[in-house]
Amino acid sequence: MKLYLKFFIIHLKSQMQYKTSFFLLFIGQFLTSFSVFLGVYFMFERFNNVEGFTFAEVLLCFSIVLMAFSIAECFARGFDTFTTIISNGEFDRIMVRPQNEILLVLASKIDLSRIGRFLQALIVLAYTIPASGISWSWDKILLLIIMVTSGSIIFSGLFVIYASICFYTTQGLEFMNIFTDGGREFGRYPFSIYGKEILRFFTFVIPLALFQYYPFLYLIEKSNNIFYFLFPLVGCIFILPCLLFWKTGVKHYKSTGS
Repeated sequence: MKLYLKFFIIHLKSQMQYKTSFFLLFIGQFLTSFSVFLGVYFMFERFNNVEGFTFAEVLLCFSIVLMAFSIAECFARGFDTFTTIISNGEFDRIMVRPQNEILLVLASKIDLSRIGRFLQALIVLAYTIPASGISWSWDKILLLIIMVTSGSIIFSGLFVIYASICFYTTQGLEFMNIFTDGGREFGRYPFSIYGKEILRFFTFVIPLALFQYYPFLYLIEKSNNIFYFLFPLVGCIFILPCLLFWKTGVKHYKSTGS
């Protein structure tokens, strides 16, 4: 943890050397997500609800997913850009260092400009909390924190899978963006509105619904199933096969010779 903290400080100092560039990127990330928010807003200007979900409820869902994705993209960016690490021979140097390769890849890229998206999600959440009409008790506040945390772990797992594929292909496969960026875009609405098959897929294959949909129903009081409270924790198990896939890829790694 101390080593990771040192890497974090190095990245922070490095990005602060060019403050104007950093803040422009920060604003760019904020505005990019703001356009998605406008899409939701204009949808509800036309319709009063979507599959029974109100504007405030959808915004709550939107903010949770965006916060989770922003945290994952900020701190697991090394896996998202792993194709560069492996193609330029940097992973060869990582392999001979006396530290775990996962830690070194994780610490190789910390993109703090992604906090721009997190800030927007926080502002939307601040609006939604009083507007949603939810009776906020300690268990719902705890559930909200667990949903964001588990969501960031699941999205990080998807980045790990994307990086692991690079061991076999050298270049990253863009279809993984369907589950990372696509998962973020799908997640701005409750997954149930896309149909039962999509909901099943995001429950049993890519478990985004375990932190987004089921606990969300409990949060907005559309379900009193207490087990939904545990679903985000179950979703965190997804990181284990992701790490296993990574370890298998490392065993099959062959240097690119760069």
